[in-house]
Amino acid sequence: MTRTLLHRLAPARLHALEQIWAVLPEARLVGGVVRDLMVGRAIADVDLAVPQPPEEVMQGLKAQGITVVPTGLAHGTVTAVIDSAPYEITTLRRDVETDGRHAVVCWTDNWQEDAARRDFTINAMSCDSTGAVHDYFGGQQDLAEGTVRFVGDVTLRIQEDALRILRFFRFWGRYGQGRADAQAMQAITAQAALLNGLSVERVWSELKRILAGPKAQDVVYLMQQAGILPVLLPEGANVPLFARLMAFNPPADALLRLAALVPNKSADMARRLKFSRAEAARLKAMQAEPVPLPKMSDAQLRHLLADTPPDILAARSWLHQARYSDVLGEELRQRLAQLEIPVFPIAGRDLLEAGCQPGPHVGQVLKDVRNWWQQGGCSADKQACLAYALELVKALP
Repeated sequence: MTRTLLHRLAPARLHALEQIWAVLPEARLVGGVVRDLMVGRAIADVDLAVPQPPEEVMQGLKAQGITVVPTGLAHGTVTAVIDSAPYEITTLRRDVETDGRHAVVCWTDNWQEDAARRDFTINAMSCDSTGAVHDYFGGQQDLAEGTVRFVGDVTLRIQEDALRILRFFRFWGRYGQGRADAQAMQAITAQAALLNGLSVERVWSELKRILAGPKAQDVVYLMQQAGILPVLLPEGANVPLFARLMAFNPPADALLRLAALVPNKSADMARRLKFSRAEAARLKAMQAEPVPLPKMSDAQLRHLLADTPPDILAARSWLHQARYSDVLGEELRQRLAQLEIPVFPIAGRDLLEAGCQPGPHVGQVLKDVRNWWQQGGCSADKQACLAYALELVKALP
């Protein structure tokens, strides 16, 4: 591999790397950036590794006027900031001890030792300043063939960190082709119970990325085949409903897809996986009533839009389409998107300015007017709403 690989980087990033290499000539790009450069995918983060200890790395960068932040000294990581962009630089490591969730590491100057502690062969490659790729475990061939394969002993890799089970499925969804690696599937099935030892926050973080990622349906089938769905989702997974949703090509919305995969006891799941309040509320709203239907008039849809955000109504439509194979679902969502979100045109101060006496009856009058406004398709303007409100006030005992 020639320096052409590096030229696939944006010029600003390449310029920043050249500044780092001027200080740390032995530094190499590692992990995802190498993998994605090789397949021509967009680059998210640019991470590097070096044989020097972190204190020496910081000292050298600072001496050249490069801003550096000690983001994870205990793990050997510092972050160089160049033109406001971060570049994580980590000292080569080897594992001393692991417990399935955390690892005790020590520094090393051996690149292969560092690569050996990574999860998959496609993530274990490194690229130096000349553009040469260093591949100790056949990652280039696996990437070309669409094989997601663990580095070294599969069972040991999983025992070191059980989250690698979920990472296997996430990476297979993005880079895998054909049948999944048989050794990996066997080891995952045998050690599925290790998922119970992970923090639920880590589990949900990975599950979110799986559901929103490519080939989500194939990945869920693969997880079902490996026997991890009952461990991952003890509330019960409705794979057929999920498959019907995916057949309609829904948006890459993890919560929407999860609402189909776990249609029952989703509140229990949200509590167990410690969803944020916003996530839990959104999931609950997606599965609530009323559901917009294709047979509804624009006035009826405006009625719904007055109370419920359009994205939630669209999500309810997707789930209804999955349950009943409603072929008009897409047409309905287009109608929803074209409708203006109605805003109730009056407030309590408007009634007071119109001569209504203050008191608890004002709130009830507003509620009654709003209901009348909605029943009429949210088309009445401010003047009409005020007129109706004053009629109600006059009728008060």
